[in-house]
Amino acid sequence: MSDAELPQPVSTLSERLLRGLYTLLLALLLPALLLRLLWRSRAEPGYRQRIAERFGRCTLKVDQPCIWIHAVSFGETMAARPLVEALLERFPQGRLLITSTTATGSARVRTLFGDRVEHCYLPYDLPIFLDPFLRRARPALAIFMETELWPNLLARLQQLQVPAILANGRLSQRSAQGYARIGGVSRAMMQRMTLVAAQHRQDGERFVELGLPAERMVVTGNLKFDHAVDPRLVSEAERLRVHWSLGGRPVWVAGSTHEGEEPLLLSVHRQLLEKLPDTLLILVPRHPQRFDAVARLVDEMGFKQCRRSSGARVTAATQLLLGDTMGELQLWYALADLAFVGGSLVPVGGHNLLEPAALGRPVLSGPHLFNFNETRALLLQAGAARVVEDQQALLEQLLLLLADRVRRTQMGGAGCAVVEGNRGATLRLLALLEHHLPQV
Repeated sequence: MSDAELPQPVSTLSERLLRGLYTLLLALLLPALLLRLLWRSRAEPGYRQRIAERFGRCTLKVDQPCIWIHAVSFGETMAARPLVEALLERFPQGRLLITSTTATGSARVRTLFGDRVEHCYLPYDLPIFLDPFLRRARPALAIFMETELWPNLLARLQQLQVPAILANGRLSQRSAQGYARIGGVSRAMMQRMTLVAAQHRQDGERFVELGLPAERMVVTGNLKFDHAVDPRLVSEAERLRVHWSLGGRPVWVAGSTHEGEEPLLLSVHRQLLEKLPDTLLILVPRHPQRFDAVARLVDEMGFKQCRRSSGARVTAATQLLLGDTMGELQLWYALADLAFVGGSLVPVGGHNLLEPAALGRPVLSGPHLFNFNETRALLLQAGAARVVEDQQALLEQLLLLLADRVRRTQMGGAGCAVVEGNRGATLRLLALLEHHLPQV
């Protein structure tokens, strides 16, 4: 298939019946989905705002077609950042739309890009909601980040002859098995994709196994390697270390933690304080709706904590800083001596190991990293990261590394080298996109 060609229609009677059943089930679930939004809004008020957008009622410019990027949540928005910045620079007169699904993703879009892009929530995957959205959006190109694919949306884009590209595509073995269970629908979705730009060869092969024609798969690398470290962030971290009189205090950060993980980490920190009494833990839960619950847990376990949201100053008596604000995780990685990346002591699949590595910090994680196997392998091979199987192993590594500045420096330097050596995914992806959007 040439770069400019679009996939031919793949709709069959069987696929239409399966998609019809999916559409019916989704329609029946709408009341439950709305109740879930309202329930989540109790902890995250953002879910109560702009609910109409989820039903296709959005306010967008319609003066020209747009480049549309769908980034589901916070993580996908961060992954899309190098691409968005490159598109804004390369097509300054173009119209760029970013859609989200979660409130945290929406907030991050606004923080990172402001009014340089248009933004709204993606409607539910029902034609009655998708059609008015697509009429307003007028996408000339649809870019989906990582793994976010919807049957009706892809069918509508194919009918409208809009190229659909998956950028920074990743697909774990577990996710691939889930898609395989709905084989007919998954196969049709894969055949409707114009291109899948995969992070790694293994990701791309899994998409092909699900039905993507092999000639539409290209390995471009991971966009997250292209994140530039903001020197202002490093300066702010240094300022806080001075302002809080941290001096030579050992500091470790546990970032993007999940339910069930914090008790394990707090237990490790308690044992760590017995050996290194002035150690500070910066604990950053992944989801903002859990901030208060984690704060209560910290109090119940007897730690002297400071909540970042309070604006209070960390003192010599502070044993734990709770990072209960959004968008500051990289700041905490820059401030700490080493980083543990959460979602990995519990079977969540892990989170982005490259953020602390790019800042020259040794990286620790638990064994559950099935969403980031390739990145883990690169960092482990370079000696920039270590995987700990349990709490005892984590404690041992913390004691070892916090007492050895030279080893921390070596691991941090190795992590920086891995990041630098794997940059370039954004440029490779842009070269592919230009074939599908010559008019922008």
